Amino acid sequence: MPLKTVSRLIAADALPMGSGLVTYQPIPHAGLPHLDPFLLLHHTGPVAVPPGGPGLPFGPHPHRGFETATFIFAGDMHHHDSHGHRNTTYPGGAQWMTAGRGIVHSEGLSKDLQAEGGEIEYIQLWVNLPARLKLVQPRYQGVDAAQVPRVDSPDGLGHARVFAGPFGGVQGPVESITGIHAATLALQAGGELRLEVSDDRTVLLYVLHGQATVNGREVGGRTLVEFAPGGTEIRVQAALKTHLLYCTGRPFNEPLVAHGPFVMNSQAEILEAVRDYQLGKMGVLVDE
Repeated sequence: MPLKTVSRLIAADALPMGSGLVTYQPIPHAGLPHLDPFLLLHHTGPVAVPPGGPGLPFGPHPHRGFETATFIFAGDMHHHDSHGHRNTTYPGGAQWMTAGRGIVHSEGLSKDLQAEGGEIEYIQLWVNLPARLKLVQPRYQGVDAAQVPRVDSPDGLGHARVFAGPFGGVQGPVESITGIHAATLALQAGGELRLEVSDDRTVLLYVLHGQATVNGREVGGRTLVEFAPGGTEIRVQAALKTHLLYCTGRPFNEPLVAHGPFVMNSQAEILEAVRDYQLGKMGVLVDE
């Protein structure tokens, strides 16, 4: 199979998020406003939060027109939304929220973790919805680690944990309405994974930490690998213990207008979203 060509490596920008936290953002980035259909990636941690600290600065806020996929690597994440969903997800799990026509949610630490302190690490990925699905009914899917199938590499030095779509003969538990494939990859030093992807799908490959060679290019931690069109194979060879996020999706090639927590296809739709939120049409959420 022809290898995909690495067009460039994008080191994530460090952004202060409040409450003393820093998140690392490779998209959007200078020269890469999005990676259709992937809109934004925030990687927070690993970082220690102090006992009795302020927690996460993500109180009730709205979304419309896209999905949020949150992968938990350390600590936990408590989700609460205006449609009545409450769920705490722990390491190895994920939260997949389809905002659709509009939802208000909050994201924070569990009461135990906030009281006792500890290490946290997570990635939140924003995944666009096409125009025909922008106003679908909101949905929340919480996935625990035990629900996520694991596929070991042939050399026994790596594995994938499959959250959405097919991978290595297994199917992830998340139901993606746009056919997103999502997995986390872990390799020991010297391990190799070979990934096969259709040439009509966009690839998001992000190295959380470690050191690997991806199709001939050396890649360090907190770095996004951007691929040129064409090719169907990706070879990841780890020099050190390495963790990655691997997602693919078909691009929509549609106009994109974003305003804070709303991502639509026109400015008029953005104004409508703001109005609907102000009128309470996305629901109301009061956190305890």
